[in-house]
This record gives sequence, structure tokens and C-alpha cells, in this order.
Amino acid sequence: MSPTIVLEVETRFEEEERLDEFQKGVKHLCERGITKVPRKYILPALERPILTKKGDATTFKLPVIDFDQLQGPNRVHALKSLSKACEEYGFFQLINHGIACQSIVDMIEAGRKFFELSFEERSKYMSKDLRAPLDCHPLSDVLPYWPSSPTELRQAAVNYSEKTRFLYLMIVEAILESLGLVATTKDSDENDSDDHIKEFRDGSQLLVVNCYPSCPEPDLTLGIPPHSDYGFLTLLLQDEVKGLQIQHETRWVTVEPVPNSFVINVGDHLEIFSNGRYKSVLHRVLVNSLKSRISIASLHSLPFESMIRPSPKLINDANPRRYKDTDFASFIEYIASHEHRSKNFLESRRMS
Repeated sequence: MSPTIVLEVETRFEEEERLDEFQKGVKHLCERGITKVPRKYILPALERPILTKKGDATTFKLPVIDFDQLQGPNRVHALKSLSKACEEYGFFQLINHGIACQSIVDMIEAGRKFFELSFEERSKYMSKDLRAPLDCHPLSDVLPYWPSSPTELRQAAVNYSEKTRFLYLMIVEAILESLGLVATTKDSDENDSDDHIKEFRDGSQLLVVNCYPSCPEPDLTLGIPPHSDYGFLTLLLQDEVKGLQIQHETRWVTVEPVPNSFVINVGDHLEIFSNGRYKSVLHRVLVNSLKSRISIASLHSLPFESMIRPSPKLINDANPRRYKDTDFASFIEYIASHEHRSKNFLESRRMS
């Protein structure tokens, strides 16, 4: 099976059924020069971000994993650091990842240029169909389904998708080792490792380009409300503008952007697969009054039709099975009838 890639270009916030200004998205509202946050986007007081007078929030440095170390003689030590990050934080920064700086710059700039297009051009790709991402295509056939403007977007996205997919597979292999599901590289049989990684190679990849416009009252709203990611791993590329917050030890902390790095987080599927050893973590996005922010999330998991379940090797008397089987169709059905906030879908999959 070929890997599936979806380009989902969007601004965040739900839309009304009637065609009005709100339906056209937050970017459109900002382009019209709003000076106050519309009432429908104002959060209840207890859900609003806590910002200083400068508009800042508590900053936080994630654990750093050096990809070079994972590929070198210090792999065992790096695997321990990886395991600790996935257990205690659910997030880490990946440096020395091997993806050329130019590929990263090209992807960010192409995404930025898309959102600088007119609303009429952007609106061609707006959709409220929750099942739209299921209409997937092999990488070799996907170009005709992506925006044709700006002209450099398609090639930048294909190039970036290929590189992030390769990086994801290397990280998955390290995660399987850290969970004790495959032997360390120096002791492993290559065929055994290939057997374990095969289903991941055939897996799904969604490329999501997000734009968070500057906001006149950033203390009243959020770019994205608290949630966990549905898949196995997410590789997030940020520009230089702060915005990502994670919940760590009951506090919301802002992730400090690190140039030429990826923020990688555990998804719900990995929490299920690891039988709860590695945790997906709530995160949200702040907005600010001065700058727009671009982020590019590459969300990876097993094939859409696969059933996700705890690895049998991680279930025993001391650590009984904690999650029910699930699949992508169950997730779509759930969010069609429930608001996707916090970790409510994952909680619905816990064994009673």
C-alpha cells in the first residue's frame, strides 16, 4: 500500500451554517480590520489564557533529543532520554534531524504565501466535511488535489512530506526499541526490525498548514482549544513566533521555539499502542496582537483502515490491558457527534 498524504490548509474556528462573515474564517475577519474579538470566539473566563501585561506566558524548554545521537554509538543513552521524554512530557524537541534548512524554509514560506492569497482563492479549499481527509491519494498522484497557488506550494509540500515521513519512520523505530519491542540496533536482526516497522511504512500522513492571524484581544480567546492529537506521532514545524502551549504538571507553559528543530509529540494512538506507558498530552495554541503565526503539522499513524490496540508484548498481570481497540472510522464517528476537546475520545477508549 502506498502512504497516504492529505494537505489540509485551514484557519481554526468552527463556521456557521449560513454564509456570513464568520463562515469565511478568522483570517478574513482580520483582513477586514476588526478591533475586538467577536463574541462567538470569546472563551469563558476560566478557559482563557493567562498572559502578562506584555502579552507573554510562562515559557518552557522541552527535553531535547539529538537525532545524531540516536543514529550513533550513544544510541542506548539517547533511547533512555527518548523514553523519559515520552513518559514524563509527551513532547520533545528534535535537533540535528537531517532535513535541509532550505526544505523547511520553502515549506513555511509557501504556506505563508497561501494565506496571503485573496479570500476568493483560499475559499476554494474550505470544507466542513469531516470525512474529507478520508479521500486520500498515493503520494505520486496527490499533486492535482492540492492548491495550485502559490505555484511553489505543491512541490514544497511533496518534498517536505517525503522528508518528514522518512524522519518519522526513523523515530518510530527508536520508539519501538525504547519500549523493548525490538532489540537495540547493534543486537537486532534487520529482518526482524523490518517486520515490526512494515505497517508503519504503509501508514497515513496528514500535512496540516495552520495560520493564526494576529488578534486584537489575545487574552480572550485561543487559536486552538486544548486537545491531544489523534495519531501516533506529530512532527510540528513552527516559525519564530511563540504560540504552542502544553499542559505540564497541571500548568500551561509556552514552548520556546528552537530554530531548525521539530516539536514532536505523542499521539493518542501511541498512548494506546504503549498501553499507557507513553502519554499523549493536552496542548493548545495562543494568539498574539502583533504577529501572525504559521505552523506545519505532519501527523502520522498506521493506515486509516488499521485497528489500533495495545501491543500484546506490553500487557501482563502487572500491567493489564488499559484500552479498547479503535480505528479511524470510530474517531470520525465520535467527533461527528461530540466536540473534540481535551482527550475525550481517548477517554472513551479506556477499559472500564
